[in-house]
Amino acid sequence: MQDEQNLVHRAQQGDQEAFAELYESHFDRIFRYVALRVGNRMEAEDITQEVFLKAVRSIRSFKWKGIPFSAWLFRIARNEVIDSLRKKSRQPTVPLSELPPIPVSSSGNPHPLVKHEVDVDQLRAAIRQLTEAQQEVISLRFSAELSIAEVASIMGKSEGAVKSLQHGGIIALRRILSKGGDNEKG
Repeated sequence: MQDEQNLVHRAQQGDQEAFAELYESHFDRIFRYVALRVGNRMEAEDITQEVFLKAVRSIRSFKWKGIPFSAWLFRIARNEVIDSLRKKSRQPTVPLSELPPIPVSSSGNPHPLVKHEVDVDQLRAAIRQLTEAQQEVISLRFSAELSIAEVASIMGKSEGAVKSLQHGGIIALRRILSKGGDNEKG
């Protein structure tokens, strides 16, 4: 924690190497969270880059308030995801004919990659059937690997509320996935 505080302080003073270290240490978790929420790798990469651009522009305003620096980054990421999802809901979809070809594995067989994509798509579809709050908790807890306390801080909820949302979300996911994902959002 002390090392991170030192890095943040140096980054606030304009030290680009310090910010690069912060970027390296937090990029993967931010990206996983964003990717799970938006469901598109290229879009997730763009949003993640935007998160770090906003962070570098506003790092001087960051203040330690008893929460990790990562919670501040995830709050930025959460806002960017929300903005992106709002914009996406107003945009037309892309025709199937314009989609890129299916990737193949190093053996030339697309089956393992397609199977993995189907599994990931089924999980994303199941997660979309959860409430918005449950989706957020599941994404932050499991794709971003944040603690209950960190998620509570990011979402502005109590730890008990986050635990309850996580528990309800996991039970709902089990039910949805065992039934093949045909349930309505609830």
